[in-house]
Amino acid sequence: MSVLGRARRSLAIFGVSVLLVAFLLASPVVLGEYAQQILSQAFLFAIAAVTVDLLWGYTGILTFGQSAFFGIGVYTVAIALAYYVDGTLATAGAIFAAMVGAALAGAAIGWLSFWDRASPIYVAIVTLALPVVFTQIILSGGAYTGSSSGLPIPAPFLSITQWYYIAGGLLLVVTIGAYVFVSSDAGRVMVAIRENEERCRYLGLNTSRFKIRLMAACSAVAAMAGGFYVLFSSVAAHSYGDFVFGTELVVWTALGGRGTLVGPIFGTVGVNYVSAVLGGNLPFIWLLFVGFAFVLSVVYLPQGLVPAIGYGLSASARSIGRLLRQRPETAVAGWRLEPWAAEVPTVVRSGAGVPRQNGVIGATEEVPALEMQDVGMQYGSLVALRGVTLTACRGEVVGIIGPNGAGKTTLLRCIADGRERSAGEVLVNGHSIGRLPPQGCVALGVSRKFQTPNVFDALTVLDCLCVARSYRQPVSAWRRSRTVELPEPALHAVEVSGLMSMLNEQAGHLSHGAKQALELAMVLAQEPTVLLLDEPTAGLTLDERVAIGTVLTELAHGHRLCILLIEHDLDFVRNISTRLVVLHRGEIRLDGPLSETADSELIRSIYVGAAK
Repeated sequence: MSVLGRARRSLAIFGVSVLLVAFLLASPVVLGEYAQQILSQAFLFAIAAVTVDLLWGYTGILTFGQSAFFGIGVYTVAIALAYYVDGTLATAGAIFAAMVGAALAGAAIGWLSFWDRASPIYVAIVTLALPVVFTQIILSGGAYTGSSSGLPIPAPFLSITQWYYIAGGLLLVVTIGAYVFVSSDAGRVMVAIRENEERCRYLGLNTSRFKIRLMAACSAVAAMAGGFYVLFSSVAAHSYGDFVFGTELVVWTALGGRGTLVGPIFGTVGVNYVSAVLGGNLPFIWLLFVGFAFVLSVVYLPQGLVPAIGYGLSASARSIGRLLRQRPETAVAGWRLEPWAAEVPTVVRSGAGVPRQNGVIGATEEVPALEMQDVGMQYGSLVALRGVTLTACRGEVVGIIGPNGAGKTTLLRCIADGRERSAGEVLVNGHSIGRLPPQGCVALGVSRKFQTPNVFDALTVLDCLCVARSYRQPVSAWRRSRTVELPEPALHAVEVSGLMSMLNEQAGHLSHGAKQALELAMVLAQEPTVLLLDEPTAGLTLDERVAIGTVLTELAHGHRLCILLIEHDLDFVRNISTRLVVLHRGEIRLDGPLSETADSELIRSIYVGAAK
């Protein structure tokens, strides 16, 4: 990000912060003490809802366990003040201890939930059980924890207005901090994980570690809110950490609008305030109304109320702009605030100037880039690969052909993921991949392009390239880069495909051919030694096929990459391959130079179904 871009962003954040602070300071003038009390409680609940939004809305982690971390904050502070400490400084220490304890618990839950290949449902189940376990611990604590009666504490005496300022100020600080975070490079990675976690792993990102750290940080923030809440309410109750409260946080986030930050705040504050006003007279009807509103939101407004309102205001502004004969771009852009949007995105050549394959351990001309020794893969009784032995060197384009079901894609999976094969060994640049996950194989020099375009639809072209380079470049948690440094092969792919003029385009809106080119540029951004391509020309026009063929030939001969290419277009394979491998029924039937194998009778017999 340029100095001007950073200045604009900082000015925008400062301006919004000043307006919110002014509103917070002035609102008690028109609000009575009862309203201030309800809003103070809602502000502290909203802090926990913001953490739910960071996990669920931005990263795709549906969690019901933030109430348990809120409860850890409540009971850590309550027990400390009830039995052990006294005074302002000691209270601050108790809140800090609660945050540390919640962060450790959150990291432990993340470690249990975010192992590779874990289903998204798995973390939901684990966090669903967490509030139940927390509640049982509190209820079994007897008089020490207050059991079901609650644990009163000698809370510091503050007026309702003072608590209103404290709770509102905390919410403001947390929201601004969360906004800075989601607007940074790390926030871009969060969205990428939500959109396509598998693609992130194959780009070398350790998504499990990232999510564990995020879970720990959000747990600490929720515990901080809980610590302040017990000081505000003067009593600790198990309901502040139970399953019902955890579900309410998810409902408030969904109603307001997940992935917006402000949506969970409006949802939490709105539901709690209206509930306090109407709940006393219509308790059961009000709960029914909230449930009905949640169902309607899920069915008709899956993004929540705030995005819907924002899009409506945006449409109205564009209509007014057209009436005034203004360009639509001058109208309100929507409900998201993006102060860096005016900055011009830039793609430049990597400063290193040396292709990564020259820096990979063992990546020399003498050592084969890829060796497969008696590799097999079996799914139960189905044998997908049997005794595959293959060696490929840098500068080669190895075309792998065969009918559907021959095991071609399975072969690439065994190279790109050490856990895929059932037998044999795979070596990359002389190093065995063992049972390494995809991100570990990327570190050895392997990059894989999938059969269908596998990009991040919610991100722009520039953002996709930045995520792809996150493995090679540090990811900032407070700034967002608008410049990405690409190695020469990736930069060449971007220029040839015309993506340079589409950097601000959303990847989901690209044509099929542009998506194929973008994914190729993303895998080349890893600076691989071994490039695995699964039908890269599928669905492309003739001109696009010629362009991508030129790029692949240059990659192999000019940049000395080892390319394994699966392709059904035999003419395309003949035009760019230096060697041909015929795979049939999980076995290699033919392997040799293109000049010796291109017109083989075996190829014709396999494709017409005559091979035995």
